[in-house]
Amino acid sequence: MAAVSLSTQRAVRWYPPAYDVRVEDVPMPCIEHPDDAIVKIKLAGLCGSDLHVYRGHEDVTSPCVCGHEFVGEVIALGDGFFVASPGRPDLYTTLKVGDRVVSPFTVSCGECHFCRAGITCRCIHSTLFGIPDLPGGQAQYVRVPKAGGTLFKLDTITSMLPPGKEPLADSSLLLLADILPTGVFAALQALQHPKVASIINGVPYPFNGFVPEGIVAPQHAQLHPEDRSLTFAVVGLGPVGVCAAVSLLEMLSEIRKKASLKFRVIAVDPNASRREKMQAVLTSISTDFDADTVTVADIPQAKDIVAHWTGAAGCNAVLEVVGNNSAISLAYELVRPFGLISSVGVHQAPQLPLTGREVYDKNVSFDFGRCPVRSMMPIAASILAKRQDVFGGIGEDASLIDRVVGLSEAVEMYEMFDKGRVGKVLFDPWR
Repeated sequence: MAAVSLSTQRAVRWYPPAYDVRVEDVPMPCIEHPDDAIVKIKLAGLCGSDLHVYRGHEDVTSPCVCGHEFVGEVIALGDGFFVASPGRPDLYTTLKVGDRVVSPFTVSCGECHFCRAGITCRCIHSTLFGIPDLPGGQAQYVRVPKAGGTLFKLDTITSMLPPGKEPLADSSLLLLADILPTGVFAALQALQHPKVASIINGVPYPFNGFVPEGIVAPQHAQLHPEDRSLTFAVVGLGPVGVCAAVSLLEMLSEIRKKASLKFRVIAVDPNASRREKMQAVLTSISTDFDADTVTVADIPQAKDIVAHWTGAAGCNAVLEVVGNNSAISLAYELVRPFGLISSVGVHQAPQLPLTGREVYDKNVSFDFGRCPVRSMMPIAASILAKRQDVFGGIGEDASLIDRVVGLSEAVEMYEMFDKGRVGKVLFDPWR
């Protein structure tokens, strides 16, 4: 590939109304605000969420540089860095040119109420990379606003690795930009929910959380051992679904070591190739699991298995990582009364397919929405470091990443990814 000039760079650009991406020369980014950083891209990801824009489902009406997953090296910083300001994120005094970084898919300042509370996806400055207002990372360079609150330094992960362990590859580290933290989020918001927490801590509702002062739980307020069993379903086994399933199994295994409970997980997808990928992943990590603990199924099989496992009660929680109405309907069928649906799929305009009576009659709780990636990164990084058998390889049976290609192959990769003929693809903009 020709060297980048001082004024332009190569990038993947989308054109409305739909299904039109081109590799073009676009203007180089520059510092526009004192809190900006310019990052030289090492690798950028093609994500399922990119397909919403690609298909014309996001009400984007202007051309834009694609991509919201990237890992790279800082090459320029605004004047807001190295200025001692109490209360500002640490990176404003520690980040320097040459540092290797990964970025969440949205900007977060690290200073507003939402950021301080850990809800970084709802930062008052939140902007998504890969839209007309903020060019994305499927390019050679990218501008990162509010970089001191947004970026994550990759040397932070070094301390999580065993002594003598080789540093993690950029292809693995890129997964921290979106899909692995989103998978962690889907699992964590289920495991932290009061309807699941009562099974974990062995205390029945309503005494498993806050109760008014002076109210004392009955002496018998402990769950019977046979009630301390959790059944989960993961609906959708694309890259985020695999991340959610692996994260859930890692956390459930940790809980099982501390609490006397059993768990079962069923991973569901109608696509045979995705089920095969998930099965290969399970084979790689399943030293602690057997077919009666975790299994992969298509939709009819899943309904039968959940009914068999639970005596027709249903799952305690369902992780929905697709983002369409058929997935929500399936999640509702699989979840038990007083259960939880943790949905991280990016839903679009159609109204949800459930009536008020349906959700009332089952006492179903719903957690919807965008992952606070920046807050999830430390947890996701620890799982990434531990599960390199899934997240470290490229193109192997159990690898989450299928291939790494140059930007020149972007048009073909978008088409293949859209049709489900390829899994996770990364772009190397210097090939």
